[in-house]
Amino acid sequence: MSRISHLLSQPGNFAGLPPQYSDYKSSRVTVLPVPYDSTTEWHSGTRNGPRSIIEASCYLEWFDLELERELYSMGISTLPGLEPVLDSPEAMARRVYSAAEALLDEGKFIVMLGGEHSISYGSIRAYSQKIPNFSVLQLDAHADLRDQYLGTKYGHGCVIRRVLEICPVTQVGIRSMSLEEHEFVKANGLTPFFMEHGRDKLCYADIIDSLSENVYITIDLDVLDPSIMAAVGTPEPGGMGWSDILSLLRAVAEKRKIVGFDLVELCPGQGPSSCSFLAAKLAYKLIGYSFFAGN
Repeated sequence: MSRISHLLSQPGNFAGLPPQYSDYKSSRVTVLPVPYDSTTEWHSGTRNGPRSIIEASCYLEWFDLELERELYSMGISTLPGLEPVLDSPEAMARRVYSAAEALLDEGKFIVMLGGEHSISYGSIRAYSQKIPNFSVLQLDAHADLRDQYLGTKYGHGCVIRRVLEICPVTQVGIRSMSLEEHEFVKANGLTPFFMEHGRDKLCYADIIDSLSENVYITIDLDVLDPSIMAAVGTPEPGGMGWSDILSLLRAVAEKRKIVGFDLVELCPGQGPSSCSFLAAKLAYKLIGYSFFAGN
């Protein structure tokens, strides 16, 4: 078997990559699955998101037609799922932070697959302490700016409020928020890029100008329109299309350095299997943009 192992795909690895392209030590990219969803309130099941994305990714074409190259060449390793902490969302954030910190110390570009959006805080906190001139690009249907929700400050509805305490955030795709969040935005002079005015009103140049040199991207999949992404816990009509999100991400990658990203809130049971494949392809595309779009 060892004589042909380099020819075989590995179903447990992102994109089914064989050992020579998925070895942890030699890979520049590391996929960190985080199967956690303790603060979701409508459709639960985002804990199954990472496994579903990785399974779907095994059916990706390794060659990217847009970038005209096979994107795995820098090496993409896949870790086992990060064991959830059920004590509290804050404790889970600390566990994600510790894992991300360790990966960054080893020079890895982290692709974190969720799970609910609350997990992003731990990863972003680790990045903010390691990377200078750093900001976050949030693609999301919801503002996630509540100070506290359902008895915790660290749930999925509060994640960006916590992130703003450590670094700047540019919000794109927002089309739903509470009165509390609206008042917070006004009081603090925040300028989200709302989808309420239509996708054609999003100005990529203004979005890019708002970002620092080094950018972490957090993508809540409900930023996409439910017509192509039904498999989320809290869908909102009027979202971005496939070409919209790719055009924005490539534009960012061409002008800024993407240092890592997460993809969260896939709830596989709420939509067709095509949603998991879309998420897997989006992750692969963003890996490609992060390393090759500026070349």
